Order: sequence, then structure tokens, then C-alpha cells
Amino acid sequence: MAEDLKSGKVKEIVTRFPPEPNGYLHIGHAKAIWINFALADEFGGRTHLRLDDTNPVKEDVEYVNSIKEDVKWLGYEWEELRFASDYFEEMYRRAVLLIQKGKAYVDDQTADEIRQNRGTLTAPGQDSPYRDRSVEENMDLFERMRAGEFSNGEKVLRAKIDMASPNINLRDPVIYRIAHAHHHNTGDTWCIYPMYAFAHPLEDAIEAVTHSLCSLEFEDQRPFYDWVISQCEMSAAPHQYEFGRLNLQHTVTSKRKLKQLVDEKYVDGWDDPRMPTISGLRRLGYTPEAIRNFVFETGISKAYGTVDRQMLEHFIREDLKLKAPRTMAVLDPLKVVITNYPEGQVEQLEAENNTENPEMGSRQIPFSREIYIEQEDFMENPPNKYFRLFPGNEVRLKHAYFIKCNDVIKDENGNVVELHCTYDPETKSGTGFTGRKVKGTIHWVEATQAVPAEFRLYEPLIKDEAPEEEAEVQPEVAGDVTEAEESGSAEKSFLDFVNPDSLQIVHGYVEPNMKDAAAQDKFQFFRHGYFNVDSRYSSPGQPVFNRVVSLKSSFQMPKA
Repeated sequence: MAEDLKSGKVKEIVTRFPPEPNGYLHIGHAKAIWINFALADEFGGRTHLRLDDTNPVKEDVEYVNSIKEDVKWLGYEWEELRFASDYFEEMYRRAVLLIQKGKAYVDDQTADEIRQNRGTLTAPGQDSPYRDRSVEENMDLFERMRAGEFSNGEKVLRAKIDMASPNINLRDPVIYRIAHAHHHNTGDTWCIYPMYAFAHPLEDAIEAVTHSLCSLEFEDQRPFYDWVISQCEMSAAPHQYEFGRLNLQHTVTSKRKLKQLVDEKYVDGWDDPRMPTISGLRRLGYTPEAIRNFVFETGISKAYGTVDRQMLEHFIREDLKLKAPRTMAVLDPLKVVITNYPEGQVEQLEAENNTENPEMGSRQIPFSREIYIEQEDFMENPPNKYFRLFPGNEVRLKHAYFIKCNDVIKDENGNVVELHCTYDPETKSGTGFTGRKVKGTIHWVEATQAVPAEFRLYEPLIKDEAPEEEAEVQPEVAGDVTEAEESGSAEKSFLDFVNPDSLQIVHGYVEPNMKDAAAQDKFQFFRHGYFNVDSRYSSPGQPVFNRVVSLKSSFQMPKA
């Protein structure tokens, strides 16, 4: 880009982010968004947001709206929203031009026949028996295709290039197919639609894009990209550049696979917090800053690779540690009665909101005779070096007092259901008490005012570290006839790696000041991690919290 500006090859850098509205954007798109917008901005250029809506069978307004929302949420702006469908008439004229030049023909072969006759990586393809139709016959048939005389799959328009080319993408790829389907933008105006691989270079040229940035799997399609621009006699000639796509451990990003997870109810929607979609990450509790910092750190290269999922988690911890108030929540409650605390008395204790960010101030939390602690913070017969609560032991309650366990109450099955403890009023937090020390500090919530809450604890949805091999992430193949065929068969092998324990739901309590927590509010719960108020299942007075990430990790950022 710098060299093109310096040499005068281009006067302004123009890029585009061109998703297809056939699914929600995912973490891989976040990298593509950053590359296109950030690079254009760095050189004082422009980036178009363009929806490549060339297949009405798979596209929906829901996807269009989600794409716009996600790009804005990530912090990027565009001058004008563009659609591939805005250029359908121009694309049709360019297809006619190819026919007139003898560079395109109408083929009557079925999708299976076209695929079988395309050849292999080591064997050339076979010419279609309809390849040598006259210009006049091709023009007549193509106009009749547009007029709706033929049914879906009955005919296609193919570019006439070279069936013996070592690059399969140049073996007479399909450039138009018939689809009698309602289009979200053009309605029922069209019943023939350009293939993505044909439409995309035309869109770039029409918009005078200078640098067409795409992921590495499109590298083999670059010759066809250039062929289309040249043979269609476009006035602008963009150049395609490829970069390595972003793959995360324990994650699939194929939109076909993500849609399958949604359709088959493995998740509760495209925005399920286990999904790698931007909306799923947002609902889980990720911030745009964390995602932008993450993709920036992954950089740009021309190589495949899978990024450690913990690297993404590192950036949300770094972003939230100074933003999220620190509070207390009990996820597995055990009731404690402080027998020497006055009955009916409730006092207010002061607690800082974030020790690393004093500007966040403090809050008041209630304390009384009855509290809840975590079940795991008590053991009747503890091992050595267990410093939490057990009979006869004393611990500090965070922001409160020392308490000592005296009695253990059990049910008829021998399960511990309640502890009776005593507190030492001289040990109040913040008073400077130094009479003795304790080795354990545990969190708690006051029982009478505690707010019942649901906690959703997530693990990776996919157990396999690298579920998507390079062969599974190929783009649309220009020679195929329908998008389903372009994407390959809908094999379910990746479903074998779906983690049945990816979601655990538990019920506990949070501090009373949490009752008014709103969707997308984020907190650090002492010892448990960072949590986000779920935007779908929370309701006033009944919060549902998604665990964004645990507090600690062994992951360390690679040294530069």
C-alpha cells in the first residue's frame, strides 16, 4: 500500500469488507474487519462495507442486520452500505459481453455432470458437449434464463477458459445459475444470480477498490479474479492480496458448521455464548477493545495457523481488570449462622470496588447473623494445608470479621447443611486489628438480603484442539452450481467433538446491590472469575450471569 501510494499507482487506498449475509460474523471476520478498516485508515483511505448477497436461497435480512450491528459494535464506521445486488444489472451486462466475445456459454449439463467432468488435480477436465454453441444461441438462451423460462438447475452460464488448466478454478467455472427465489433486496426481479467468484471481482472494480484483501484460501482463485476483470473490460483493476485466516483452538468458524450447530439445537442460537460469533462473544461478555487488541496481536501473515484460545482470554482479562467492579457471589451456597451475632441486627460494611482502580470507589454491603459461603470453603476432615473453614478453625470473611467454626449441622443423610460459627467483633476489616492472623480468607453474602442468581459456566464447545483442517476451509468453488455444493457435503464428523459438558448451570446468590444489574454489566466475582449479565435470560431482580473467563491462567504472551 505504501509503495503503491508512493509510486502513484493509486491516489487513495480503498478496501472493502465483503461478508455474505448467510450467517453471523465470527472471530475470524473480526480479523478481516480489522485488516481492511485499520490498513485503509493508516494510509488515509476508505473502507466499504459491502454485503455480497448473490445467493437468495441462503441469505436473510436477519444476517444483514447482525453484520451491521457487529461491525459498529467493534468500533468501525463505513461511509455507505453497499450490496452486491445493487450491481446485478451491471453484472448481467458484463456476462452478455463475455458471451458476445465468445468467452461464455450456456451449459445444459447437470450439477453432477459438471462436477464429474471438471477433472482432478492430476487429470484435465472434459469439454462440455454444449461448449461450442454459437454466440447467437448462447445469447438467446441466457436471455430466456433471465426471463424465467427454465427451472432451477436446468441451465447455467459458464466462463469459457481452459478445461485443461492446472488450476481447477479456470476450468470453465459457472458464473450464473438459476434460482427462483425471493431476494431480500431485489425481491422477485431476478431469477438468475451471479456466482460469488464472478460477482466479487466485478464489485471490487465497480467500487474502484484498490486492494482486495482476502484470506489465504482464495489464493488459487486470484487468476480467475484477474480474468474476470480483464475479460469484462472493467475500467478499474483491483489487485487481490491474501492473508492467513484466524483459527482458534477448540473452535469451528465454518458458517455451514455454525449453522448446523444452531439448526440442530446444540446451541440456543447464533449468539449462544459458546459460539465464536461476534454476537456470541458479546453476549458472553467480551468487549470490542479486547477483541481488537487480540486480532492486532495475531498480526498479518501468509500462513495457516491455529491460535491458542487462552490468548483471546488473556486480552479480556487485561481489559476487564480495571473496568469490572469486584464483588462477591456464592455459586454453591452453604448457610452459616453466627451464633454470637445479635439477632435482627444488620450492619453495613465498606468494600472497595476495585483494588487496582481506586477511582471506582467503594460500596456498602450488609452483614448479619446469617450468611452464605461456598460449599467448597468448608471441609469436615480437611487435608494438610487446607486453610479455609473446618471445625475449630478460624478464617477471615472478606471485608468483614474473623469467624470460627464450632458446630456442623447435617441432614438425615449425613450431608452438611449448616454451620454454626462465632465471630470476633474486634477483627473487623479496616480497623487495623493485629492481635492474631489467619491464613484463609473466604467470600460470602448476607443471607436475608442476598439476590438469587443463575450462573452459567462455559467450557469450549469443541473438544478437538484443531477441528478445521485446511482442506475444510476452502472458499466457494467457482465451478459449482449451488452454494450447498460449493461448500461441500454437510458431513457431521465435527459433531463428534462437541463437548456435552460445555455448559453448566448453577444457582446461588449475589450481593443485594446486584439486583439492578443490567444486561452486559460486567463484574469480577471474588475467586470465581469475570462475569457478564446475560442479555437473553436475565430479568429485573433475577439476574443470570455468564462466566466470561476465570481469573487466572498459565498462558503467557509470547515475547517479541
